Amino acid sequence: MTRLAVLPALAGIALMLGACQSVPEKIENKEDLLAAAGFTAQPANTPQRQASMRKLPPNKFVRQANGNDFVYVYADPVVCQCVYVGDQNAYGQYRQMVFQKNLADERRMTASMAQDSFDFGPWGPWGSVVIY
Repeated sequence: MTRLAVLPALAGIALMLGACQSVPEKIENKEDLLAAAGFTAQPANTPQRQASMRKLPPNKFVRQANGNDFVYVYADPVVCQCVYVGDQNAYGQYRQMVFQKNLADERRMTASMAQDSFDFGPWGPWGSVVIY
């Protein structure tokens, strides 16, 4: 299998493995990364905060201007019933952490696939050759 053919296979396996987690588990994992990146959880503990949170798309980032800076807001009405708030640095750190996690997951999956690789030894270096 060529290198280019392996990449779509890896992507497919990653999608299947990602489907194994439930939605709350995925959200919790994302929220762990948000907190580690510097986002602050603000609980929706008043009727006004709950109404404000409902105006935001659930479990998605919203970028809002705050003077010359931007603030990133992430609403979670399911797991923590809160809104995560972070600045540009926190958002950049979060994106870097997600990239590193995805890279580590891909390396782990590649290593697992390498352990289970097919032995082409009896077939020669290019697999079986059919002569007509």
